[in-house]
Amino acid sequence: MSENTQQAEDSRKFDLQRIFTKDLSFETPNSPEVFTLEWKPESDLTLNSEVNKLGDNAFEVILSVTVTTKIEDKVAYLVEVNQAGIFSIGGFPNEEMGPMLGAYCPNILFPYAREVVSDLVVKGGFPQLLLTPVNFDHLFAQHMQQQQANAAPPPESAH
Repeated sequence: MSENTQQAEDSRKFDLQRIFTKDLSFETPNSPEVFTLEWKPESDLTLNSEVNKLGDNAFEVILSVTVTTKIEDKVAYLVEVNQAGIFSIGGFPNEEMGPMLGAYCPNILFPYAREVVSDLVVKGGFPQLLLTPVNFDHLFAQHMQQQQANAAPPPESAH
């Protein structure tokens, strides 16, 4: 490893300043009727992330988790959680900042959001819901491919 490479890696800084629940919502629009139905739920999970620059090396990353669970055609519950963290990140090359903010930070936040979702569901009177682990690296790569495809100029049509 060259001395320049070693110095660049030594100047990298990643610190987790704070993790907090920024917003949450739990709705059971069809209760108490859903409690009388046979419990064969279908759940839909939606994930999004947002990054807000707070200062030179400070970033707020917000992981939004939405779970909609239905029984037959009725919504049993809807859970929305915005789990956030404040991260200090410095000394990384620009090409590494996207994956850090778009994959690494959401990966840190997900277990906290998962716990909040599980607690809300149980307190709402439903069986525990444990969200499966998520590969944020894969989701970030898919997002980048989609952005590149959308940014590509349209093919010229033959005349």
